[in-house]
Amino acid sequence: MNESETRAELIDPALAAAGWGTVEDSRIRREQITDGRIQIGGRRGKKLIADYVLVYRGRKLAVVEAKSDELEAAEGVGQAKEYAKRLDCDTTYATNGKTIYQICMKTGAEGTVDRYPTPEELWNKTFSEANDWRDKFNSQPMDNNSGQWKPRYYQENAINRVTSAIADGKQRVPLTMATGCGKTCVAFEVAWKLFHTRWNLKRDGSRRPRLLFLADRNVLAN
Repeated sequence: MNESETRAELIDPALAAAGWGTVEDSRIRREQITDGRIQIGGRRGKKLIADYVLVYRGRKLAVVEAKSDELEAAEGVGQAKEYAKRLDCDTTYATNGKTIYQICMKTGAEGTVDRYPTPEELWNKTFSEANDWRDKFNSQPMDNNSGQWKPRYYQENAINRVTSAIADGKQRVPLTMATGCGKTCVAFEVAWKLFHTRWNLKRDGSRRPRLLFLADRNVLAN
């Protein structure tokens, strides 16, 4: 079988059997990570596209890189690791539909497994300790301006890392990004999540929190 047939006949049913796409708050996405490196003449290189991104409770938890069943599962390990690194996932998989090769990006442990984890199992692997605020921040969708704005992968990583730090009780969270990388968008989305989850309102949960947003020029504030 080619890759498309392998996905449809072997990989899709295996993910469904584990509950992905059927368990509440779980989703499977095919995601374009980058548009491709800009080359001489303004042309773009090959796009980076993850075959499967496993999402649960609003967070991307793992990547699955698919190959034809005529190839070894290990053929996709390099891509699986690269995509997981870019999407800030602790777990990634390479598979040919017959063999499932699992890699833990945090510990470096890797090897074959007989099935995919359920959404709850993968959640518990990723987040070993419960945190109510982290869960609230994750469940609050970002404001995409009616579909007109989609965060780039590194912007979404920054948003998740900042809100996770806040959920862990950090009082100061410095965020450094290069010029043109979207610091204002990231800061707005962090504020959006804090505002709509009513963060830091211990007594009166009916009102919205107040946020002070500082900028060094009026054009930025506007």
